[in-house]
Amino acid sequence: MNPASLKSILAVVLFTVAAAMIAAPASAGKIDDQFSAWLQNDLWPEAKAKGISKQTFDAAFNGIKPNLKLPDLVLPGEKATTPQKQHQAEFGSPGAYFAEKTIGAVVAGGRTRAAANAGILTAIEKRFGVPGEILLAIWGRETGFGAARMPYDAFEVLGTKAFMSTKKEFYRTELLAALDIVQRGLAPVGAMKSSWAGALGQPQFMPTSFLKHAVAYNGGGQADIWNSVPDTLASIANYLDHYGWVKGRGWGFEVTVPSAVSCSLEGPDQGKKIAQWAAMGIKRVDGKPFPASELKAEGFLLMPAGRSGPAFVVTPNFYVIKEYNNSDLYGLFIAHAADRIAHGDSNFSGKWGAVGGLYRSDVAALQRSLEAKGYDVGSADGLPGFKTRRSIGIWQAKNGRAATCFPDADLVTALK
Repeated sequence: MNPASLKSILAVVLFTVAAAMIAAPASAGKIDDQFSAWLQNDLWPEAKAKGISKQTFDAAFNGIKPNLKLPDLVLPGEKATTPQKQHQAEFGSPGAYFAEKTIGAVVAGGRTRAAANAGILTAIEKRFGVPGEILLAIWGRETGFGAARMPYDAFEVLGTKAFMSTKKEFYRTELLAALDIVQRGLAPVGAMKSSWAGALGQPQFMPTSFLKHAVAYNGGGQADIWNSVPDTLASIANYLDHYGWVKGRGWGFEVTVPSAVSCSLEGPDQGKKIAQWAAMGIKRVDGKPFPASELKAEGFLLMPAGRSGPAFVVTPNFYVIKEYNNSDLYGLFIAHAADRIAHGDSNFSGKWGAVGGLYRSDVAALQRSLEAKGYDVGSADGLPGFKTRRSIGIWQAKNGRAATCFPDADLVTALK
């Protein structure tokens, strides 16, 4: 090989290596340095302006480095992508979310604690209007009634995500709120342990929710959502009350929906009087009529798996539960567990079909295809919420297909 050729090859190799180094994500050490600079030059000035002392700030971030194992991060040099695998159960197959092992544990634990805390629950319901079984179901689902270990440092999680997650601004707000909690003396730095998402204590409040909704059961002093059962339950009740819990109404009813009633009528923006749903042929699965007190009140069609699962007419209280976790399946889990805590074991009458199992990226591709055709899917985030479900149903009906209102592999292919 002549020297000129060798030089040419070396030049290509060096260029390739250099290009790869430029394109590659920053090393962990580099990211640590960038994070430290971001803390001091970007976050600290805003924290200071909000009344956070340097002592509090330094204590919160002492020894903290970005946790690169957390989900939904966008590392320097990378672009955000829709993940194939999910980190939250409510993104999976609908039926799997109601596995008896999971819901049974919440129900059994809830019944035990309902008896042990009867007086407290009665007092909280009188004060806030929220039934005790709803509070118990949320408490059990969120942290196993306080038994779940919170393995993360909240400042590590919130700091990492505020620095380089797919929702930087959201987590920045939560991070500043966490600093405010410490600054006010509501919790020491060492107590700020969280989930992988930065949620705190037995109710799993994000820091902003803690500041807005955490209350002391006795009406005085400061709330302790880490160690106090009464404060935990009262804080959950205060949260739901704040978002509009309607005292005296339940969450909804499981129903049968005739084939003549389109599944695309689902959604909290398509409410009707419950008497109107009944006039369309929708009936309760237990054969009982809708309560007379409910007939003139508004209800909403909920079909979380489209035609491949149970159907419900829900009240506004269902959507209050969803304020805790914006997932139809989460809201339904809490509602169903609460019913079983209060009234005994009874599974849904409708059966979950063999749906789900698609990667989130598949659902996102389907959503983008629907958006391109002018349909409202909410957002192309890979999650089949009610806007996606009903848009699927409308598209299916317009294209001569049976409306199922739920994504499947055939639809992903058909809509490409």
